[in-house]
Amino acid sequence: MNLAALALNQLQTDKGDAVILQGGERQGRFVIVCEHGGRELPQELGNLGLNEAELESHVAWDPGAASVASEVARQLDSPLVLQRYSRLVYDCNRPPTSVDAMRVISENTKISGNENLSVEEKLWRTAHIYEPFHAAVSKQLENRENPVLITVHSFTPIYRGQTRDVGVGILHDEDARLADVMLANNKFDETIKVARNDPYGPQDGVTHTLQLHTNKTEILNVMVEIRNDLIDDETSQKHYANKLVETIKAAMNSLKTV
Repeated sequence: MNLAALALNQLQTDKGDAVILQGGERQGRFVIVCEHGGRELPQELGNLGLNEAELESHVAWDPGAASVASEVARQLDSPLVLQRYSRLVYDCNRPPTSVDAMRVISENTKISGNENLSVEEKLWRTAHIYEPFHAAVSKQLENRENPVLITVHSFTPIYRGQTRDVGVGILHDEDARLADVMLANNKFDETIKVARNDPYGPQDGVTHTLQLHTNKTEILNVMVEIRNDLIDDETSQKHYANKLVETIKAAMNSLKTV
């Protein structure tokens, strides 16, 4: 099974929906979010000028992230909100005002289908992808008492020629409460480097979802980045999901004692 199929094989929804909701009936307090888990393209937009290899690569999505997020959500008896479409159509972790929301270049790949978009085309993507996605996240948070927001991503081991030695990044914006205790109660393998706001951080504009849904509230939140070569098959995805769940549970128990 290829990675694209593996990422979606447990997720059931009607074709065409920008949002995939798994386990909306679950009663856990967590809301798991995966903004870059899908790589499909709306039929209306064609292939954005990209070939199949480019659409399979990390440029178009976060390989392995959806499967990890799905298993984490299952183990925590909590819902998963997943973006079906490639972040190259609309990056749901960016606001409509960001140039990276519908980027023309991703790393070194030119996205010709995003060049010279009209105001109407940008509004169409915002209305059909960004807005329903974040409305779904908001609804799941509102449905829970004392909710906790956790977003799950993956990153490439080599970026613009630079090798990354970090294996798992625990990211946060101004609210570091959950990130602090997850780092202090890290259950990942000792051979894996776990770091704060690495390989990305707020300065890179990657905490939009956290800001949008938790700003000026007491909602605990964190963003988790896992290097994608560590989660490139079903066994490793299950392993890292298990370790992430162990870390989350240990962190939550630690917070209860503070």
